[in-house]
Amino acid sequence: MKLTLFHQVSGILNFTKYNAWNKTKYYKKIFDSFFQHILPFTAILIVFFTINKSYSIELPEPLKKSDFHYSDPKKAKLGSLLFYDKILSGNQNISCGTCHHHDFGSSDGLSLGIGEGGNGVGPERNPGVGINRIKKRVPRNSSSLWNLGAKEVSTLLHDGSISISNIYGNKFNTPAEEWLPEDLDNILAVQALFPMTKQFEMAGNFGENEIIGLSHRKIDTAWPAITNRIRSNQKYVELFKYAYDDINDFRDIKISHIVNAIAAFVVSEWASYDTPFDDYLNGNENALSKKQIEGMELFYGKANCSSCHSGSLFTDQKFYSIALPQFGPGRTRRFDPYTRDVGRMGESDDINDMYKFKTPSLRNISLTAPYGHNGAYPTLKGIIKHHLNPKKMHESWTPDKANLTPAKWLEAIDFVVFKDKREQKRLLSRIDIEKVELTDLEIDKIIEFLNALTDRNGNNRPIGRPENVPSGLSVD
Repeated sequence: MKLTLFHQVSGILNFTKYNAWNKTKYYKKIFDSFFQHILPFTAILIVFFTINKSYSIELPEPLKKSDFHYSDPKKAKLGSLLFYDKILSGNQNISCGTCHHHDFGSSDGLSLGIGEGGNGVGPERNPGVGINRIKKRVPRNSSSLWNLGAKEVSTLLHDGSISISNIYGNKFNTPAEEWLPEDLDNILAVQALFPMTKQFEMAGNFGENEIIGLSHRKIDTAWPAITNRIRSNQKYVELFKYAYDDINDFRDIKISHIVNAIAAFVVSEWASYDTPFDDYLNGNENALSKKQIEGMELFYGKANCSSCHSGSLFTDQKFYSIALPQFGPGRTRRFDPYTRDVGRMGESDDINDMYKFKTPSLRNISLTAPYGHNGAYPTLKGIIKHHLNPKKMHESWTPDKANLTPAKWLEAIDFVVFKDKREQKRLLSRIDIEKVELTDLEIDKIIEFLNALTDRNGNNRPIGRPENVPSGLSVD
């Protein structure tokens, strides 16, 4: 095409050494050539690129089973029981599945979760009563578990506090530092260690049980105590012997066996690569509707979504400040007196990371409302509009958008940071994404495309929630 265009232009100008200058003839030649060659040629190019707009889009590779860590079926089945068994919590009243439930897309449907001390699941979970009621909300939205078993996942949690790194000589950078247990299969097994030791998630309050006391004293002393609960349950001992070749009796069971089984379950249970978009990537041009294709073109083009939500998992695993409205107890640096959430800076201790949070994956996003690191927006449209114009949306946000379980004794702290104008000014000064102008119709098309990232089986997963668990405790 470039050569053809060059020949057309050179033909018009007709620059030759021996060509005599004739002004009238020269302009007539330009006029004739424009209508005979350039205009039709330009029209062809316009039609070609209009029909083939999607050709300029750089789409990711479709996800496939080989992109995920191996999950042994026997360990995954055992892991499903441990995942929903409250025996792993300090007061034996909450499980991993309470806040990462099958019915709510592996999350809980709340803006900020209700951990140890609450009752029920999902948006109906209540904060408890009397001396057992919760003392604090979980500071951040319960992360969904979709595709966290993919091999390329190198960082977990909103602030990236668990990552692949050899800084402590054990392959991972975690709050346990050099005291991390050995023989952990992958980063998911690593992550499974920590909710069991956190006061407001699963460990309980000081004085209530031995787990919280040990966790506070030295984190690696709590895991053997949790392991002993499993060792003392004969049903579990038999299941562990069946799932692991290196376990012959109860004394062989270690905390690494427990979390490796949970990881095997999460890897297989929430691996999702059977979506209309994956079909489209695999060559089925009819897998997406016209509106979804238009939304895809906006996502990878004008809206600039793919600059952060990139690759097959729709995340670059990096951190950005987009000024989501702050509320709840937050999470900040040690010795920081503010009730706020400084995001990545709390982990890195780098002021340049202030208010930054990890780019979430968008796969199955339609199943995991509300949205944002603190669940600030109940709808996809709301969170998309915030990304397009963070400052404007922050200024128009109202507390009624947050889905917080009513708790009178927590109301004084719930929105104290939101009302702090100096803190909000600091937050707004840190925005590091560009404003984008889109119409409501264009936003709706992007939402249609995001719906095409939903697994065909939705929340109906391969193993599912067990009816009962070896401990005999209730299953949420």
